[in-house]
Amino acid sequence: MVLRSKRPDLVRQEFHGLILAHYAVRGLMHEAAARKADEDPDRLSYVHAVRVIRRKMAPCAAAPPSDAQRLSREGNR
Repeated sequence: MVLRSKRPDLVRQEFHGLILAHYAVRGLMHEAAARKADEDPDRLSYVHAVRVIRRKMAPCAAAPPSDAQRLSREGNR
């Protein structure tokens, strides 16, 4: 993977963002494994988890903030 940032401080920021994203995916995998009859999280596929998250995030990414707020309120009903 090629980092897009050119300055050292921005490279660090981008790297930290990637690490946080990785940690978030692993956290969701752990939560999913715990809900599935104590499945071992290490037996789940990281690539599959990323694909599922991308698929679920697509509608949110395409909506402007005002629509996203409306959609989240409707989803909580």
